[in-house]
Amino acid sequence: MLKSCDTMVAIPGTTTDHQMIFAKNSDRPAIECQPLVQHERKSHLAKAMAKCQFVQIPQTPTTYRHVGSRPYWCWGYEHGFNEHQVVIGNEGLQSKNEEFDSPKLIGMELIRLGLERAKTAAEAVEVMTGLITKYGQGKFRNDQGVRTYDNGYIIADPNEAYVLETAGHEWAVKRAQSAIGISNVYSLEKDWDTLSPTAVDGSKAHGWWSGESNRFNFAEAYSREADRSVGSGAMRRLRSCAVLNQYSGDINVQTMMALLSDHSDGKTPNEPFQTNLPHGSSICIHHNDDGGGGNTAASIVAHLCADGSQLPVYWCSLYSPCLGVFLPMFIEGDLPSVLAIGGEYLSDDSPWWLFRQLSLAVRANGADSIASVRAGWQDFQDSLFASAYEMAKEGKTLIDQGRGAEAKKHLTRYMDENVAVMLGMVRQMLSDARTATEIAAD
Repeated sequence: MLKSCDTMVAIPGTTTDHQMIFAKNSDRPAIECQPLVQHERKSHLAKAMAKCQFVQIPQTPTTYRHVGSRPYWCWGYEHGFNEHQVVIGNEGLQSKNEEFDSPKLIGMELIRLGLERAKTAAEAVEVMTGLITKYGQGKFRNDQGVRTYDNGYIIADPNEAYVLETAGHEWAVKRAQSAIGISNVYSLEKDWDTLSPTAVDGSKAHGWWSGESNRFNFAEAYSREADRSVGSGAMRRLRSCAVLNQYSGDINVQTMMALLSDHSDGKTPNEPFQTNLPHGSSICIHHNDDGGGGNTAASIVAHLCADGSQLPVYWCSLYSPCLGVFLPMFIEGDLPSVLAIGGEYLSDDSPWWLFRQLSLAVRANGADSIASVRAGWQDFQDSLFASAYEMAKEGKTLIDQGRGAEAKKHLTRYMDENVAVMLGMVRQMLSDARTATEIAAD
């Protein structure tokens, strides 16, 4: 069973400030830790190999500085961004392909490879589709217990964005012409711009496409779901696209954060943002009361900048976005190393595990506790909105003046201070919630 994810992008013509805004909720198993990691730009020897989870591929001469949100066990990422303002997120899809016997690339690895090797979204599409054609991705047998699946992606930079959907070694790509959302359902039908070389013939060989239509329908040919208008993925995509269309021309970072925190089930796609925790599926998903199922593990809103007026701001959240805070990150600085802490087991040193514990505690205490935590974060979030964009302008000015080292130090200190405040707050909230639980038990 696929876990739910949602990715969306608002292209410059649809946003308030005419800059690209990308957003993603990574939804994973409820107790799968997902830290935030940073990798420096590196040079590699001519015959070096990139060692992915199951396959090795030739390394590129240079891999770019990047940040990724990484399930603790995985070489790849659920979403991430690089030094060139390329940002990528993925969705799990179910194609008609049977499970492959041979190893392939994991969909999350393609995100990392795109970030490491591309200076633009178009270049990332070229990198990723080339690797998909040659090495494949999708569902394949393995002895490590890794759940594998086909993937859909949104790939963006400050000037353009693309949707890429895959089925084994096949793929389709469309350049975004409006604000758009994707989810765990195939969405590229006859509106693709480019296809993999064997997409049509391959589907005909399997009997999945008759060739009677003048225009090949990628989703119809490869999607395991015959009716793509029903199911959780379809409803969440309907919701995100409806909201983006409703706010088109006035979309900002706060709009995207509200959408990532939304609890609408999609049945009324144009309804106001829903804040009550759901009992079913929604863009912000919560695990079952017994801790089973999936949960939003990490989120990002990437506010890119095409005109050079400031640095891009990457707003990152851990675990449930509706119960946490989005911290501004700058790739030009060094991200706080504490954000990369977290593994298979509960750790009080890991920010991710702290937010997981907070979510458990406040949900157990009910609506009043949930409201208190949200109110507790609001002043801090507002202060971050006020300071982050000043920092984005100051950092850009310093870099333009050739004072890159000073900018890096300045941005690093800013992120360190914010994370320190966040950690103090989440620990205090968690202590208060546990005290409230004990009082209620008495």
